Amino acid sequence: MTTEIGKNIDEAKAHLLNGDVVAIPTETVYGLAGNALNEEAVIKIFEAKNRPHFNPLIIHLPFWNDVKKYVTYIPEHAHTLAMHFSPGPITYLLPKKATIPDIITAGSKKVAVRIPAHPVTLQLLRAIDFPLAAPSANQFGYVSPTSPEHVYNSLKGRIPFILDGGSSNIGVESTIVDFEGDDIIIRRNGGISKEEIEAVLGFPVSSATEASEHPVAPGQLKSHYATNTPLYMVEASSLTGHNHDNTITIGFGIQHADATFNLSPEGDLHEAAKHLFELLRIADAQNAEAIYVSEVPNTGIGVAINDRLQRAQHQMK
Repeated sequence: MTTEIGKNIDEAKAHLLNGDVVAIPTETVYGLAGNALNEEAVIKIFEAKNRPHFNPLIIHLPFWNDVKKYVTYIPEHAHTLAMHFSPGPITYLLPKKATIPDIITAGSKKVAVRIPAHPVTLQLLRAIDFPLAAPSANQFGYVSPTSPEHVYNSLKGRIPFILDGGSSNIGVESTIVDFEGDDIIIRRNGGISKEEIEAVLGFPVSSATEASEHPVAPGQLKSHYATNTPLYMVEASSLTGHNHDNTITIGFGIQHADATFNLSPEGDLHEAAKHLFELLRIADAQNAEAIYVSEVPNTGIGVAINDRLQRAQHQMK
């Protein structure tokens, strides 16, 4: 199969209508999209990524008002969050209707729903009459893609088309929020911080983002976002001690001016998130013995960055 990169939305639409899968840009990372209501198309997503079927997918829609077509109930707190953050990097876990295939949710009674903010993908979603299931557009377990070139390097020959929307401007996946009665639970840290959610709702929310071999939401597996080169997350104060000829170090802020790469020399967490996956890919291409990455301040979007680094760490056998 030949894989083409292009900006023609009609071409992407034609592939989707034909039951094929295509890569699409979002503000978080690139997604590998197929018709969420077509089980054969969804299977193609799993096959192209080598993704296990027990790992659920997110469905993407163009408008918040469309969500009610695919879920049985929308809590008032979900409406409140959507009015502030959607379209944007936030996903809602909601009770699904039978029209959503069980393969999307890995058998769960809830489906993950998101309204992406990328203008190209919103235009595509508005041109079709079905939601798109779309995990990250890369081989399962590897670093998520934030450019069409990343997708091509990972999935060339496996998918027919990559819709080019430039580089993703957030760089980490969406925050996933669950609703259990009156309780709001963050299942995955991402582009919207816990503090931002609490500020809108006016009360504390809880987090349940622990790794699981049977995840209830995408991005909960213990090992994920991993480089081929062994990667280790270290305390900021100890990064300099790992500077050697055969290692790569990735720092954050002025304190790590001597690191091989720096997520943000100015110490900006949003800049760090945007560059995280790109720098991990660059570091992985250096043929080093190991990659050492400094933790970042564990606040705001820094929580999502540290989460990705923890899951990317080398798993000792």
